[in-house]
Amino acid sequence: MIAKNDKIFLAGHNGMAGSAILKKLKLRGYKKIITVSKSKLNLLDQKKVEIFLKKKKPKIVIIAAARVGGILANNNNKANFLYENLMIQTNLIHSSFLAGVKNLIFLGSSCIYPKNVKQPIKEKSFMTGKLEETNDAYALAKITGVKMCKDYSKQYNLNYKTLMPANMFGANDNYNLKSSHFFPALIKKIHLAKINRKKKLTIWGNGKAKRELLFVDDFADACIFFMKKKTKESFINIGSGIEKSITGFAKFIMKKLKVKLKINYDISKPNGMKRKILDLSISRKYGWVSKTSLDKSFDLVYQDFVKYL
Repeated sequence: MIAKNDKIFLAGHNGMAGSAILKKLKLRGYKKIITVSKSKLNLLDQKKVEIFLKKKKPKIVIIAAARVGGILANNNNKANFLYENLMIQTNLIHSSFLAGVKNLIFLGSSCIYPKNVKQPIKEKSFMTGKLEETNDAYALAKITGVKMCKDYSKQYNLNYKTLMPANMFGANDNYNLKSSHFFPALIKKIHLAKINRKKKLTIWGNGKAKRELLFVDDFADACIFFMKKKTKESFINIGSGIEKSITGFAKFIMKKLKVKLKINYDISKPNGMKRKILDLSISRKYGWVSKTSLDKSFDLVYQDFVKYL
């Protein structure tokens, strides 16, 4: 569907997901990848986005641009998360349509699913219950993006689809403890405890919440895989099946870094959803599976983290 010489516009190429997709596209031999910095194109400006896309005329648009963060950032900045994500994705999806772009991939989020949804989470669970309160603003924005892709595809006969990743981690991640996701936060906390010879590690909540981790390079591979494939489904879960509790991931990192710490639980902080693991039946039906083990992906990510310091 997408040839090596077709123009691909990748929005958000400097972020963790976007940079991984850019790297993978180049490795696969795609020649005409269009990227643009924030200083050159404000994605919150609808008119400028429309003019840009009509001028560039890409064959496909990949939307990796978003305002993202962990529980603390989401909970404390709901208005910003809602407004910025709604504007970015709405401008890109609608302007792609106006520019005659027939193919689009939108990066969704597993937080769009209801708080008490049956696990593993199937795509059909979309919009069937109440959201997790700590990130409901971000989730509502992403839900709108999913619906736009589905409804624009149906009404205008387009190939706009959403890929719904599990919790991603990888190179170029955010390690700011005030805004990061749980896994990079654990890496930083345990690393600092080791080099500073600390004896304790504090984890938010009770540590029992379960999460599925997906290496961002595997997600980039999924983007290219489904970029080239026509699917009847408008949105598809992308995951690894690698699931542990927050405490389990902390113990995994301690083992990798060869350090023993006593875990303290800050129960004044939120746990988030009790469990969040995706049903991968649809992605596997089309032949896509993640390839990188947690051991290998952690080693690669830790090398990147040390450079970050």
